[in-house]
Amino acid sequence: MINPPALGNNEINVSAITGSYGLFHQTAAIKHQFKNYSFSFSEGYQKSDGYRQNSAMDRKYFQTFQQWNYNNRGSLKAFAFYSDLGYNTPGGLTASQLEQDPKLARPATPTIPGAISQQAAIYNKTIFGGVSNSYQINPNLKHVIALFTAYTDFKNPFITNYEKRYESTLGLRTFLDYTRAKEDFKFNAQIGLESSATKSQIKNFNNNGGEATAMQASDRLKASQDFAYLRLNFDISNKFLIELASSLNFYRYDYESYFPVVIASKQRKFDTQFMPKAAISYLITSDFSARASVSKGYSPPTIAEVRSSDNNINNNLQAELGWNYELGLRYKTKNNRLYANANIFSYHLKDAIVRRLNQNDAEYFINAGGTKQQGIELETTLWIVRNDASFLTGLQWRSNYTFSHFRFEDFVSGTTAFSGNKLTGVPESILVNSLEFNFPKAFYLFVQHNYTSSIPLNDANTVFAKRYHLVESKLGIRNLRINKTHLDLFAGVNNVLNVNYSLGNDLNAANGRYFNPAAGINFYTGLSVKL
Repeated sequence: MINPPALGNNEINVSAITGSYGLFHQTAAIKHQFKNYSFSFSEGYQKSDGYRQNSAMDRKYFQTFQQWNYNNRGSLKAFAFYSDLGYNTPGGLTASQLEQDPKLARPATPTIPGAISQQAAIYNKTIFGGVSNSYQINPNLKHVIALFTAYTDFKNPFITNYEKRYESTLGLRTFLDYTRAKEDFKFNAQIGLESSATKSQIKNFNNNGGEATAMQASDRLKASQDFAYLRLNFDISNKFLIELASSLNFYRYDYESYFPVVIASKQRKFDTQFMPKAAISYLITSDFSARASVSKGYSPPTIAEVRSSDNNINNNLQAELGWNYELGLRYKTKNNRLYANANIFSYHLKDAIVRRLNQNDAEYFINAGGTKQQGIELETTLWIVRNDASFLTGLQWRSNYTFSHFRFEDFVSGTTAFSGNKLTGVPESILVNSLEFNFPKAFYLFVQHNYTSSIPLNDANTVFAKRYHLVESKLGIRNLRINKTHLDLFAGVNNVLNVNYSLGNDLNAANGRYFNPAAGINFYTGLSVKL
């Protein structure tokens, strides 16, 4: 989701961070408010040499948000975003290669070249824009209409091919919002629709040392998605909330092939889906509340899944469908010293789409029967110390724990049954604890520990990424003032324990190339200026 910055006070922000492995990250932003017009501009640049061979990254972006309140009822907003991202892809390693040297890029084999010689990388240029108009028809009724568009130029020189993908999207969203409030009863209703279409032109070539040569495949696809929705919210006595919502979803895609086999334009249309949702929340006391919800989810296969990097159009993929059930409790003291939130959920998914890699490491997708995803989420924040007069002015503890009991159901691939296995790529437990120490003169010290349990790397659950503990720390000073200028200075250390671990694992990788090792201990320092 793209969230434009909130407009308000006039200000200028500039920041810069430098760190290990050639890291440099710079941002700048300006916000300004006139009588009935306001705008913001922001830009950023980031580069890194990377921890592994062939893992350098270079990214720049620019975005702007404009708002014109043309009268006391209506406002016109415009948003534009541009990103130019390029990063080298070192490729997955086997367990023995990981043990030999985690900084290696994927080496060559007697039959397949390596990542360095093929200059494996991803280049993505994307521009997104949208305009919206909001008009308050009367004190209770508001109408909003928005038009949005996007264009992506994507290039991926890979070990065995060179993909060029061009995608353009156009969409429209509109809704009516009705609100009525009395002393002990509030009602809100929203009804709307959205329609969007994405055209994709995808070509694959042989990759000769980072150069596209002979064509392997050429296809065009167009995905169209439309839905209408209705949402009702009731607030009774500021303590009992009810939400009822539903949507009607339509999805289809057209496709045609030009090479190596010509296929005339065809269409695949998915069944219309009705997705209801019901949720309630009750304020038991002023500090304690309970909530529950049930909803149906629907996710048709994306163009990237239908026409993946194995150069085939897969018309066998079914849409994912599922029901989600949640129960939660929340507690917050009046002085906000203690906050606690607990949530249990059960999600039953049918026709789950999972990623596979063939012998050439080109990805493709299949439906994996069903999954049963049950879990617990716990969140706690506690101010252990809050005393402006002491040496330690504040000490805050935060803790987040997620337990994920995710299992395959009715999943048979060929002659192999995976039912009952752990869901690929999902750790069973993640525990994150942090302490922030606040000192006089706005000095602070932040320390965080992350525990992640072992991660299954294939559907058969025969290979796992090892569990790991990550510790990071950051020391800084906030709001250091020089006249009207505010400065933030900070320095930090990532992976303090210098742990060997893998991030972005290649799931179901061929020939055991599962592992993408992450950096060991590394350092950074930065400065932020606000005018």
